[in-house]
Amino acid sequence: MKKNHLIFISVFTLLGIIALQIPFTRLLGSGTNFTLFDFFAPSAAAFIGTVPGVIAVFLMQLINLLIHGGKAIDLAGFIRLFPTLFAVAYFAKKRTSNILIPVIAIIGFNLNPIGRSAWQYSMFWLIPIAAHFFHKNLFIRSLGATFTAHAVGGVLWVWAFGLSRGIWLALIPQVIMERIVMAAGIMASYVILSKVMDWAASRKIIPAIFSLSESR
Repeated sequence: MKKNHLIFISVFTLLGIIALQIPFTRLLGSGTNFTLFDFFAPSAAAFIGTVPGVIAVFLMQLINLLIHGGKAIDLAGFIRLFPTLFAVAYFAKKRTSNILIPVIAIIGFNLNPIGRSAWQYSMFWLIPIAAHFFHKNLFIRSLGATFTAHAVGGVLWVWAFGLSRGIWLALIPQVIMERIVMAAGIMASYVILSKVMDWAASRKIIPAIFSLSESR
């Protein structure tokens, strides 16, 4: 990995940790907050590359978890490390895995007896499959990325905690609202970061290559 990548991983990790401390809105029906990190994270790989971006986002979450969780890190906290990483990879570039991940999630969810009883919930994950074919549209790509994270989190959650058919089905309306907000936030974050990175590159503050998305 090049020195420039290491520098940008460090910078994005620091920015991400700061963003994790800034609540934006509360998740509907829960005590968990969206933070600016949820909007910022998928953009990381779009500017610094998939692998450096995934590494940076993982470090952001891990450091934040260690700071706030300490020795009390539980299974839920551990599971939450991973969904965003898949959203990062989805947003960064159009690739076959953008289809494979939600397909695997749908299959995995429905292999679980509880998941199978609430199969309608897993139909959300057809969205990133469809969005894959319209990857150049920023909002659709953002929607695909947030539903990819949702797919990975959903399949891990049903196997780890089960819940009930009623709970999964009751979540459907709030998922629609939450993910639209998430997609809009990711899109806005990308536009702002793009302008900042282009400005910095034009003044040779950063290498020009980092002002360009992999998918442009």
